Amino acid sequence: MTETKKNLSDQTVLVTQATGRTGRVVAEAAEQAGLKVRRGSRSATIPFDWADRSTWNAALDGVDAVYLAHYVDIGAPGTAEDIAAITSKALEKGVRRIVLLSARGEPQAEPAERALRESGADWTIVQAAWFMQMFSEGDLYEGVQATGELAFPAGETLEPFIDVRDIADVVVAALTDGAHIGKAYDVTGPRLHSFRTAVAEINAATGREIPYIPVPGRAFGEILVEMGLPEPEVAFLVELFDTMLDGHNAQTNDGIRRVLGREPRTFEDFVREHAAAGTWKA
Repeated sequence: MTETKKNLSDQTVLVTQATGRTGRVVAEAAEQAGLKVRRGSRSATIPFDWADRSTWNAALDGVDAVYLAHYVDIGAPGTAEDIAAITSKALEKGVRRIVLLSARGEPQAEPAERALRESGADWTIVQAAWFMQMFSEGDLYEGVQATGELAFPAGETLEPFIDVRDIADVVVAALTDGAHIGKAYDVTGPRLHSFRTAVAEINAATGREIPYIPVPGRAFGEILVEMGLPEPEVAFLVELFDTMLDGHNAQTNDGIRRVLGREPRTFEDFVREHAAAGTWKA
């Protein structure tokens, strides 16, 4: 490792969004690898809040590396400025090792990625496919549980869904091995699924009959506005769905195997695990 001579047990990593979908799993994986973890959240003992830069100083004190997951989408307006600012602050404090969660094939993510690449930090970028866990937690899952159906503006587009645990393993590898400095990894699951076939897998494993209803992006945006999301945020999401669900990401790659030396987890295994745990009970 070029960035530190400390043993893993002596290193501390700040995990932003530590109560979020990836941050929670990254924090657990980092601890299992022997790292000390500072969980960055507004409710933490040492709080971290993306929207309150006055919290950044204390959160970065005494850490050796940082995992950055933005609280808005990586391509949202203002995200690149936040990435540039926190990276600059980390470098001021002598923290050079930074791993950024990004999205594969998302043109809107390029400014945030460029801000990190050009910062002078020892960076790694993890460009992830859509998460399998969107079917087991969060807004999409809660909508299914509330309505009994999945309405989403994905059409029949194919996507190589990835398990968040695989993302976490890649992040920890990047945090602990200097061989990953200066590299961007495009990571996917091993197979392509449409949202329709993904729901069909869940139905087959659970005995439920959850219908998948493809809706136009603008109609989905109207639903989000009715749910109370601010209109500027909804406008960005509608644009993002149009960009990301046009089929250009409909291929798998070997990113997981290149970093971890193993195959990524399958969607079928993910579904079986959650079905056994009762995740989708009606």
